[in-house]
Amino acid sequence: MSGPGVRGSSPEGTAQRIGVLLVDDEQLIRAGLRAIIESEPGLTVVGEAGDGAEVPGLVSRLRPDVVLMDVRMPAVDGIRATGHLMSTMDNPPKVVVVTTFENDDYVYEALRAGASGFLLKRARPEEIVSAVRTVSAGDSLLFPAAIRRLAATRGDTGGQDRLAGAGLTERESDVLRLVAKGLSNVEIAGELFLGVQTVKTHVGNLLAKLGARDRTQAVIRAYESGFIKPVG
Repeated sequence: MSGPGVRGSSPEGTAQRIGVLLVDDEQLIRAGLRAIIESEPGLTVVGEAGDGAEVPGLVSRLRPDVVLMDVRMPAVDGIRATGHLMSTMDNPPKVVVVTTFENDDYVYEALRAGASGFLLKRARPEEIVSAVRTVSAGDSLLFPAAIRRLAATRGDTGGQDRLAGAGLTERESDVLRLVAKGLSNVEIAGELFLGVQTVKTHVGNLLAKLGARDRTQAVIRAYESGFIKPVG
């Protein structure tokens, strides 16, 4: 990818077939994504949509594991469509928004709405495949530098830490700061001299305390609360 790199696991050997819904108002983009997805073992395109308005019905009927969602569409954009899925479904699919520019304000709003990450439209095929596998496995696509730049214009850069009420322990706070830097559980374990399973437990606990669906949502909350300063 010509932008930030994809972080997270890429379980190539997964036996479960991963269903992908493609949502983009350009048919050519959908055709290209379909060709990439269906060339990979274990991945299949279960459906397509040309606008976010079609997404709720298709998701209910087709039950995709992952939605590749264009962030800008004429009627219902990717932000509204993502927010609708996250607020109305008990077990919504993972959403990866697809955008032309990584600093697009729409990207940040889509992440706030519940997307697990984003891809640039110029991403290489292998990066698209890796992203689908990563979010399907329950991980997030974290782009620390890009999120920090976006948060710099949105987050609380000068106020008091409003995450204090979440009751994070000192260790959970340390883990959250490292998650925000884009470190994996293995890397965090090395930094804090902990076991990987212990790190996983800390991550699970801090997600629960923050009411965050995944690591991306936890990082967004950390910036917006002032817990992490996006500048300086």
